[in-house]
Amino acid sequence: MTYQPAVLEGVLERITYANEDNGYTVARVDTGRGAGDLLTVVGALLGAQAGESLRMEGRWGSHPQYGRQFHVDNYVTVLPATVQGIRRYLGSGLVKGVGPRIADRIVSHFGVRTLQVIEEDPKKLIEVPGLGPKRTELIAAAWEEQKAIKEVMVFLQGVGVSTSIAVRIYKRYGDASISVVRGNPYRLAADVWGIGFLTADRIAQSVGIPHDSPERVKAGLRHALSQSSDQGHCFLPEERLISEAVKLLQVDTGLVIDCLGELAADEEEGGVVREAVPDPEDPERDLTAVYLVPFHRAERALAAQLHRLLHTPEDLLPAFQDVDWEAALGWLASRTGAVLAPEQKEAVRLALTSKVAVLTGGPGCGKSFTVRSVVELARAKKARVVLAAPTGRAAKRLAELTGAEASTVHRLLELKPGGDAAYDRERPLQADLVVVDEASMLDLLLANKLIKAVPPGAHLLLVGDVDQLPSVGAGEVLRDLLADGGPVPAVRLKRIFRQAQQSGVVTNAHRINAGAPPLTQGMSDFFLFVEEDTEAAGALTVDVAARRVPAKFGLDPRDVQVLAPMHRGPAGAGALNGLLQQAITPARPGLPEKRFGGRLFRVGDKVTQIRNNYEKGANGVFNGTVGVVTALDTDEQRLRVRTDEDEEIGYDFDELDELSHAYAVTIHRSQGSEYPAVVIPVTTGAWMMLQRNLLYTAVTRARRLVVLVGSRRALGQAVRTVSAGRRCTALDHRLAGRRPPREAGRVPGGDHDGQKGAG
Repeated sequence: MTYQPAVLEGVLERITYANEDNGYTVARVDTGRGAGDLLTVVGALLGAQAGESLRMEGRWGSHPQYGRQFHVDNYVTVLPATVQGIRRYLGSGLVKGVGPRIADRIVSHFGVRTLQVIEEDPKKLIEVPGLGPKRTELIAAAWEEQKAIKEVMVFLQGVGVSTSIAVRIYKRYGDASISVVRGNPYRLAADVWGIGFLTADRIAQSVGIPHDSPERVKAGLRHALSQSSDQGHCFLPEERLISEAVKLLQVDTGLVIDCLGELAADEEEGGVVREAVPDPEDPERDLTAVYLVPFHRAERALAAQLHRLLHTPEDLLPAFQDVDWEAALGWLASRTGAVLAPEQKEAVRLALTSKVAVLTGGPGCGKSFTVRSVVELARAKKARVVLAAPTGRAAKRLAELTGAEASTVHRLLELKPGGDAAYDRERPLQADLVVVDEASMLDLLLANKLIKAVPPGAHLLLVGDVDQLPSVGAGEVLRDLLADGGPVPAVRLKRIFRQAQQSGVVTNAHRINAGAPPLTQGMSDFFLFVEEDTEAAGALTVDVAARRVPAKFGLDPRDVQVLAPMHRGPAGAGALNGLLQQAITPARPGLPEKRFGGRLFRVGDKVTQIRNNYEKGANGVFNGTVGVVTALDTDEQRLRVRTDEDEEIGYDFDELDELSHAYAVTIHRSQGSEYPAVVIPVTTGAWMMLQRNLLYTAVTRARRLVVLVGSRRALGQAVRTVSAGRRCTALDHRLAGRRPPREAGRVPGGDHDGQKGAG
């Protein structure tokens, strides 16, 4: 059947569904036929805002369940001509500073001339009751910016770029936006957050850049390396990188090899380094590793700085070199009321006599009490003790444990826009002892920044559970520090204390880690709700988290955290967030809300930051920060979030793609956090993600209660499956110095003196 092209005009009333990945949108449009008769339109509408008048090109069709629909191929925004249309258009949140209330006042004063006045003589807005000079100027500036953004939007519409991305492009490049996009669209992937290689490539094709352009191939190679770092790798083996680039770009292998050579030949310009390193899977053989420059520099610098700390003759805790340990530990027992186990005593001695030390072990094995003991003894000798953790919640927990101030690593280092730290090798921290908890979360780049800020002679104690998932960012720092033959001394606590043995959470965490199925009968704090069907398991997860657990255990539903193995699917974090929001913060008359893309924000929503933003808050807001929406202003087009670090952060509506709901999060995103209760959907729908360290990490996030929901078969799969393969890192080899990594052939970019590019 052939469909006749058609044109439809109407006002966008509301968006009922929007997929931010592909732009597919379902919306309701008022075509002006009266009687509140709304028409469903579907298709490429991402970027359109409620209240806008649209001219849509497409075709008519019919859906077996939803009836007659208009399928949109493309659209343009047209200015409304009626008073009612203008009122809705202005009040839609399109122009910052104008919400429904202000729009009503402006349109009541100027009528059908409203848009003409704003366009041609915005100073007249001061005639409107309640609009002062400041708001008048803001509205005029916002209108001009909106016009400029609209120009960029019109240009980008053909490649499905959303309004929020267009706003960012405009904020980054201003009036040069269109010329940059036409001239070198691959710059967008590097310069503008939210634009990846695939979007930039789509734009490049639309402006006529050839498929086999060297610029395209180089951008594709950098993208493949960037993607691998998102998966935790610090480098990719050269053969694998070439294979992935050929597959991604659909070009000849020879062209990819030539372009990779050009990138590596100019390290500063190309941004990649080739180096021969031992194979992570077989250390006896070499492979050619290809790094993005920041990861290469960070890995070398981190190894070098750790060696410097370990071997410096200075010691800022000299009192512990010849201390009477029996007397010191006796004094400690009188202070704390508890005697340390032998391996805990060893860990305390190690932390206070070695310049760098690692303390690892599972839940219930006394890591926390050991840390408290180290801090007590150091403070007794008047040492300057600095405590930090990667997340706000972990820092709070560390402060409560030790009775001393603790902060996130980001705040400790006072990271600045661009990622530079106020404290580094030239300006080290004022500390004799630095203790970092939840060190399994430290990725390569953050660990490098942290270690650089530790002064020579100070002691560094890294505390974490190496059996948990590795960091979200690239690297496997804690595991590399614990590698056999490495120079960093470590203690692993293995004994589960008697009190902890009574906890089903602790008992089952250790059973899972040992490859044994958890005990789910007769426990007061560990339960399994069996449901084989994935979709039904998702619905049951919501019921358990939002209703059953809060009712039985007296918890606020926001204190019950759903931890899903993956984001997608009916029992994934994405779908569960929507269902949990409906259950915990449903729509209420008079309660303001804001739809952004596929998400709807309301006051009371539990949210999480999904990118590092160094511009927000006192010292930036970082990926994984959790908070609650405390205010939402449709006039000012801002909402406010109180974070788990008790900081109020403002977000303009065009920044809302930095926030995601956090009623449910993936297990990876939960690292470093601790919750009163966790509910974990374990379903066959997440089969490929079900691994032992994933389930172990989820269970160890719970302070009081764990509820598993799903299939026994999926649970068995998770317990049996050991994570396959190491991340591609060479930190352990650089630390151990078994064989110095060699330059790959004669490719420029290697560091001949072992110091260049060390960060």
